[in-house]
Amino acid sequence: MSLKDIIAPFSVWKRALEKPYTNRKPIETRPGADRYRGFHQNAIDQCIGCGTCEEICQNNAIDLVPLEGKTSSHGDSGLRPKIDYGRCCWCALCVDICPTGSLGMSNEYIWITTDPEDFRFIPGGETKPWDDRAEGYRRAEGYDLLEAERVEMPMLSFEESQKSFIEMVQGYSKEQAMEEADRCVACGICIATCPAHMDVPAYIEAIRNDDMGEGLKIVYNANPLPASCGRVCSHACEYVCAMKHKGEAISIRWLKRYIIDQIYLGDYKEILKSADESNGKKIAVIGSGPGGLSAAYYLRLLGYEITVFDANEKAGGMLRYGIPEYRLPYEQVEKDVEYIRQLGVTINQDLKIGVDRDFKTLYDEYDAIFFSTGLKDPYGLEIAGEDLPGVQSGLDILDEVTKGKTPDIGKSVVVVGGGNVAMDAARTSRRYGAEVTILYRRREVDMPADEEEIHESQGEGCKLVTQAIPLRVEKGDSTRLKLFFGMAEMVDQGEGQRPKPVLIEGSEEVIECDTVITAIGQEADYSFIPEEIGKNLVFNRGMVQINEFRQTGDSKIFAGGDIANRKRDAISAIADGHSAAKGIDIYLTNFKDK
Repeated sequence: MSLKDIIAPFSVWKRALEKPYTNRKPIETRPGADRYRGFHQNAIDQCIGCGTCEEICQNNAIDLVPLEGKTSSHGDSGLRPKIDYGRCCWCALCVDICPTGSLGMSNEYIWITTDPEDFRFIPGGETKPWDDRAEGYRRAEGYDLLEAERVEMPMLSFEESQKSFIEMVQGYSKEQAMEEADRCVACGICIATCPAHMDVPAYIEAIRNDDMGEGLKIVYNANPLPASCGRVCSHACEYVCAMKHKGEAISIRWLKRYIIDQIYLGDYKEILKSADESNGKKIAVIGSGPGGLSAAYYLRLLGYEITVFDANEKAGGMLRYGIPEYRLPYEQVEKDVEYIRQLGVTINQDLKIGVDRDFKTLYDEYDAIFFSTGLKDPYGLEIAGEDLPGVQSGLDILDEVTKGKTPDIGKSVVVVGGGNVAMDAARTSRRYGAEVTILYRRREVDMPADEEEIHESQGEGCKLVTQAIPLRVEKGDSTRLKLFFGMAEMVDQGEGQRPKPVLIEGSEEVIECDTVITAIGQEADYSFIPEEIGKNLVFNRGMVQINEFRQTGDSKIFAGGDIANRKRDAISAIADGHSAAKGIDIYLTNFKDK
């Protein structure tokens, strides 16, 4: 035995005078570890109430409930998670999956109260001592239960795309669609934002289940033009997608397109609802754009006899005559139209109301009228020289191309405008070999065109000049025209107002070109409505005034689409057609002829 072994037992006596290690009040003073999973915290303003936390909770410990002071808005359900700590197992899956990262857990785990209801509360919505505590559990950097990036869409390269009108977006394969569908957390935030309120989570689930028939049924419940909409929808749903808070939004538009692309038109009748037996009542629809076709479809399902009147050679309205084939192939428009026609809707083409047929005759012969004639008359630039040969509207160029004509645009083109028509006219001009410059009077961030349209137009070689105001057009020397423009500065207009472009004196520049294409907006033409009927309709700043069912000041006449809806996109027009169909059905069902 060593000396150390003999002395060691006595060495502990030195601790007799030290402060004891025992914690006399362990419940009050023992803090959790820095990453302990204690009571929840939630950044209320960062949370969007998507319910992903509720969905993943294995113990049903989370409910989404209204919170006083929070209202629903685009991208925010207005609801917030309420935690039941009688059920919570503190697993933190809710924190790990939260798309916005608003949800976390403090390291506080001690709380004594005699009221069991206190253990059910809304983190962040009800003040707690641990609300501002930095310690606790957060999703670790780089650790994700969800795939943030969307499955890349196969597309033609810019070099290839500008050579032809072949569809640029190639579409998902089955594997790609299912992988992209797997990213959806089924929160449903998108449903409220979609003008047609399509049940997006349900049809994405159908893709996950590889059940295209079910997907088609779900899509058609709210949208009878899905082949077209799956390609050119303005996809407001994607701008509010919960997944956008942690990466890229779900490719909702492309997934809808995937469903439609998998099913042959000939199989539609076996899958979708059939029309009711005829109820003997007749409806006239003027215009075969998305609004008119949507109204025709839903009214036909209800048993009405529908006749559509359209001034163009083929149906589809702006879907066919305002969007180039590289974005929306005509065969896809025809697929949508043909199914509506197969249901028994009669579509009269090349027949202009007010010219070939009198509006009053329709008014007398039909039980109700829905008109959705769109905005066809382009605004002028209101500058000197815009009546010179070589100045054309974007709609005219796109219309010519749709009809198979080659537009006479020359080798150099200037497009004035920042919307989708401007982008389409510019990209179409590139496909005819022209050098293209786009002038827009505001900043790029202010452009109303879809983001991808702006990006793709530049990728295909269109030059974008922003804060540029056209001044006048003159005959050119070496080219047909010269467009003079000045640069603008953006002047603040106060809170809530868009900055206004103001011309900078002495900033004048000139572009020599063969064609100036104007695309700064359009207005409606109501000249087909006779005065005796038109006096009962109310117009405000060029738009028809309607009620929630798209009924005008004349109870027998309904309207929708761009002439009555400032959103001015296809899905809004489709939603209008659906609402009008309900309105007409209510009107005729309740209407008692004297």
